[in-house]
Amino acid sequence: MSKYYLNYLDELESEAIFILREVWAQFENPVILFSGGKDSILVTHLAKQAFYPSKIPFALMHVDTGHNFPETIKFRDDLIESLGAKLIVGSVQKSIDQGRVAEEKGKNATRNALQITTLLDAIEGNKVDCAIGGGRRDEEKARAKERFFSHRNDFGEWDPKNQRPELWNLLNGKQFEGEHFRAFPISNWTEMDVWNYIKRENISIPSLYFAHEREVVFRSNSWIPVSEYLKLEDGEKIEKKKIRFRTLGDITITGGIESEADTLDKIADEVSAMRKTERGDRSDDKRSETAMEDRKKQGYF
Repeated sequence: MSKYYLNYLDELESEAIFILREVWAQFENPVILFSGGKDSILVTHLAKQAFYPSKIPFALMHVDTGHNFPETIKFRDDLIESLGAKLIVGSVQKSIDQGRVAEEKGKNATRNALQITTLLDAIEGNKVDCAIGGGRRDEEKARAKERFFSHRNDFGEWDPKNQRPELWNLLNGKQFEGEHFRAFPISNWTEMDVWNYIKRENISIPSLYFAHEREVVFRSNSWIPVSEYLKLEDGEKIEKKKIRFRTLGDITITGGIESEADTLDKIADEVSAMRKTERGDRSDDKRSETAMEDRKKQGYF
């Protein structure tokens, strides 16, 4: 009798599929939080795998800041059409217009933190009891504390000291009215794992991840893309560089790296030699040492 051995990508895939099926079994109205980045694309692909040949049973929820890369929005719309899935969009601009949040001022103004209110409003308004995210423990120290099932109180807040124990494969999704959960099926994946899996499965990703020429400004040790929302400082000059992005967020906060990696193989080789963290070029994480944890406690992704 021949033996079959799972490689590490098969094991990670199996674990993620188990968690996605547990979400569907334990919650009434779960959604996938979709940003258009590689991690949420990966989670969506894994959901396809988990429920094949049926369609994905989850709606996709996108918090639209209004400061997105155009390439991200086009990719999102094309993917939704190909999946035949439902898309729920929460608008930060609408939250601003309603007076729910105030636009930041100044040269480093961003709508990143404003997403929290829009996200929580969308979760409450659509009666979502579990939001599935693409957070990974290797990304950032606050995310390293996350459980697979991450409890949020009735204010949408996260308390890292008050999470449910997860013994073996037992996941506890019990909640009181008004509370909800975030689920993170790819918690144990690394950036390298993500790229190797994308390469193996030939998963489509936005062109922003591949090296391309773009007008940029060097700020805070990162190449920030030029856009209508970028306010130039005195002495800053616009340059044209061949860059790519390791992580995608708002166009105002996502820094690129100089790169020649224009294929998945080249990206994988480049990532394997990196000594800088994946989110090292995100200006929203540089506001303080605890920037991510502070936002997560308020209800961030």
